Amino acid sequence: MAKDEFVAAVRRAQRQLSHTHPATEVHYDRRANRVVIELGPGLALMLDPDQAEGLQGATPSQLSAIEISPSGLGLHFPKLDADLYVPGLLEGVLGSKKWMASRLGASGGKRTSAAKKRSSRANGKLGGRPRKLAG
Repeated sequence: MAKDEFVAAVRRAQRQLSHTHPATEVHYDRRANRVVIELGPGLALMLDPDQAEGLQGATPSQLSAIEISPSGLGLHFPKLDADLYVPGLLEGVLGSKKWMASRLGASGGKRTSAAKKRSSRANGKLGGRPRKLAG
C-alpha cells in the first residue's frame, strides 16, 4: 500500500470514528447465545451469531475468541477467520451484499400466501416449471 493510500485510509477511519460508537469490549454470552458488543457507557449491541455471515453454526469455543480492531470498528473471530464491521452491524448489515441478498431471498421464498398458492396451482396445470437446459 502506498503512503498516500494509507493516509487516505486513516482519514476515512477518523471520519467514521467521529460519528459512530466503536466497540470497547466484546464477549460471547453462552447462556443467551449472543455476542455482546459494548459500545460505550450504557450502550451495547447483542448479536445472534447464526444471523451473521461467518458465524453461523459456530461452537461456543469458536465464538469465545473475539478480537477488537485498534480502531474499535472491527471484530475478528480468529478461530473462524471471520470479521464483522461494527458500523455495519449498527445499520443492520450482518454480512456482505451477496450474503445479505441470499438471506433475504431465502426468507422471501419461504413465505406463503393465497395468491402464491393460486399461482403455483395454475403453473402446475400448465406443466410446472420448465426444465433447465444443460450447457
